[in-house]
Amino acid sequence: MADEVSEQIVVAAPPADVYRAVADVRRMASWSPECFAVWVWRRERGQPTRFVGWNRLGPFVWFTTCRVRTAEPGAEFVFDVTTFGLPVARWGYRFTPVEAGTLVTEHWTDRRGRGALLLGRMFTGRSANRRPEVNRAGMRQTLARLKRELEA
Repeated sequence: MADEVSEQIVVAAPPADVYRAVADVRRMASWSPECFAVWVWRRERGQPTRFVGWNRLGPFVWFTTCRVRTAEPGAEFVFDVTTFGLPVARWGYRFTPVEAGTLVTEHWTDRRGRGALLLGRMFTGRSANRRPEVNRAGMRQTLARLKRELEA
């Protein structure tokens, strides 16, 4: 799989503030339409490096394990997602200063092989077959909720 999806939004807040919010991965549960809980199980210098995301889509519930790959305050936050040791995806956020605040770019790259795709179908149903479309819609909701919270 080589699908990649990205969405952008401008948030009226400095890049450092937006980065801090996103890098506190536990907050994702309040923005994402799929993620409903995050458990951070490893930190370095106070920052999460490994975490588990609990997700729900309709009647389907599943978890993934995540490893932070890039954590550049005010610039970029990227993590890899696996399930049962199999690569699933790479998620990331870039924070670009603009006159109105910060241009936030959320991006996703599908890294599923056959095994992860099969597990995805078992745990997430038919949405596994249209993951780019599902993720694009989810990104729009996530970014809109992030914006609403940080601009409040």
